[in-house]
Amino acid sequence: MTAAKIYTHIARLYDVLDLPFEYGRYRHLRQTIWTGIRGRVLDAGVGTGRNMIYYPPGAQVTGIDLSPSMLARAKTRQRRQNSPADLLEMDVLATTFTDGHFDTIVSTFLFCVLDDSHQLPALCELRRIIKAKGEVRILEYAYSKRPLKRFVMRLWAPWVKWLYGATFDRNTEQYVQQAGFELVEERFLYQDIIKLLVLKPK
Repeated sequence: MTAAKIYTHIARLYDVLDLPFEYGRYRHLRQTIWTGIRGRVLDAGVGTGRNMIYYPPGAQVTGIDLSPSMLARAKTRQRRQNSPADLLEMDVLATTFTDGHFDTIVSTFLFCVLDDSHQLPALCELRRIIKAKGEVRILEYAYSKRPLKRFVMRLWAPWVKWLYGATFDRNTEQYVQQAGFELVEERFLYQDIIKLLVLKPK
């Protein structure tokens, strides 16, 4: 089943299923990743709009998602929070934005969902639509190097793949140079399993 179909089925339950992780991990990470952002911003893979509350005042934010069902949930959240963001149904592999359109691009766990064959094309598209002096911030999972934690994650992996279409081992950073980016920062924000990648165009 494709990611788009998975999220069509899971959309109405997504926030409920993700609630323990949202409050136990993600909300603090979202606040960190959105700090200091200004100008024209893309929320790539906006999902149900969990990032919205952290959008910086004054920033012109556009959120895109391939799933109409997830986007519908985001629009409901948008109305409730009175967010001025533009929400568009769009594929990150082939957006309709002009070259160099955004100052900053933020992606929270999108690359965990993209197949290996889509990693490089997605980064190349982000490279096309980011300004020459812009910045891309990517939040994604990695397998822990601690044996017990890694073992538990491997037990969870088939269920995560089935439920969310996501994996813990995309290693997006391996495609960064080929896509025309420089990896200027890589650090873990939650234990050794959730990392931040900061990219700048070369």
